[in-house]
Amino acid sequence: MKIFIEIPSWLGDAIMATPAIQNIIKTYPQAKITILGSFVSTQAFVGYPNIEKVIVDDTKKEKNRYKALISLAKSIGKVDLAISFRRSFSSKFMMFFIKSKKKFNYKRLTKKEIHLCIRYNDFVNKVLDLQNKVGDLKLYFEAFKYNKPTLGINPGATYGSAKRWYPEEFAKVAINLAFKYDIVIFGGPTETDIAKDIENELIKQGISNYQNLAGKTTISELIEKIAGLSLFITNDSGPMHVAAAYKVKTVAIFGPTKFTETNQWNNPKGIIVTKNLDCAPCMKRVCPLKHHNCMKEIKANDVLKSLSNFE
Repeated sequence: MKIFIEIPSWLGDAIMATPAIQNIIKTYPQAKITILGSFVSTQAFVGYPNIEKVIVDDTKKEKNRYKALISLAKSIGKVDLAISFRRSFSSKFMMFFIKSKKKFNYKRLTKKEIHLCIRYNDFVNKVLDLQNKVGDLKLYFEAFKYNKPTLGINPGATYGSAKRWYPEEFAKVAINLAFKYDIVIFGGPTETDIAKDIENELIKQGISNYQNLAGKTTISELIEKIAGLSLFITNDSGPMHVAAAYKVKTVAIFGPTKFTETNQWNNPKGIIVTKNLDCAPCMKRVCPLKHHNCMKEIKANDVLKSLSNFE
């Protein structure tokens, strides 16, 4: 049996789709699977069983994207089942040209605020007439082994500035915990400035037991390094879900997004810090009220106090 799966474009969403994808594999254990997604999201599926082929969707770079999507669909060939975890028009357009008798694009089955892992799994259960429960997030990377207990801090968030807590507050947390942990600063290529701001604060305080890895890791290396952490402080982001997959002790800072839908899935060691303001969650990339109080009112002390939950 051949199965085609289009995964979500964002790293975090792709990881939250893994319980549903695990259930597809469980249902069709002999299937040969082709997955399609962004470069970042496909990297999360390295080492996955049954995945025979990985295609990176680069059609956004083409002058005529829809012509490129048709070519992409045709290159996949005939499959027995095609499932997309995306709702966009471009995805529906591409799926139209996939050669398969059974084709399904992701649909929300309820307007209730439920976790995205449940949404994805309910979708798969409905279209394939299954009753699989939602399992854990699953990644197939070996955790990096640090020499000492290590704190990871992740000040970035790809979706937009509204999701980002402040570098000076991250730095205060790191400074307070530097006696107990070595420190690793994470971040993507566009987040090196934020990471450097934190690094500068550590240097001012004479702290030297840190690494700044912002912009220096591949996705595979990022996953392995996060998987081996003793503690992780992060915004709502893809790396937050990596930590959840490995049950890393995590403090996740939420402001403008719905933690009911995108908090860490099934991580008993995960804590949420949020102010629950009336204007939140606004789900905007940039604060529409210009004050950003949902993040500004969260202080380093709030995060440090939350660590008592791990004791």
